[in-house]
Amino acid sequence: MSDARQVSPGAGATLSVLSATSHSLNDFGGLPAAPGLYAWWASPTVLPQLPGTTHTHSEGLRLLYIGLAKDLRRRIRGAHLRRTRKSTLRRTLAGFLLSTEDYRTRRTDRVVLVREDEARLTEWMHTYLRLSWCLHPAPAEVEATLIQQWEPPLNVTHTRGPARAIVEATRTAFSSSA
Repeated sequence: MSDARQVSPGAGATLSVLSATSHSLNDFGGLPAAPGLYAWWASPTVLPQLPGTTHTHSEGLRLLYIGLAKDLRRRIRGAHLRRTRKSTLRRTLAGFLLSTEDYRTRRTDRVVLVREDEARLTEWMHTYLRLSWCLHPAPAEVEATLIQQWEPPLNVTHTRGPARAIVEATRTAFSSSA
């Protein structure tokens, strides 16, 4: 089953497509400008303090985050791979990497990375993360179920897992860093 395939509204079909494959961040040829869900994956050595579900077809990957988008291409390229201001995922990753990567922050309407460090975070994401996605006509209808089933550690909404307190503390520390 292709990851770009339109799935039925059920969480099971969506889960199957999201876990069927993953892509390098340099391999976005099929990323559609359509509604759907996406999942971020990484090696267990990336953010090792966090748990995560193992990828169905690649034991060297574990789930970090699930999100939804009205337009997958715009959400991934325009928010997650550009600016911390527009992406909770980026702010969370930056918070975990603040000291090890020596990221610098500044305050706008919220705390964000300085421009040079935005580029460095994007490079880090290209190096260490992988992405899967699937089309879905109403992604909000299944997002909560997927998060509750898989418990991706970087999601806070819809979770109660052990990583929630760590992620919330990391987000608070990032928000206080500027």
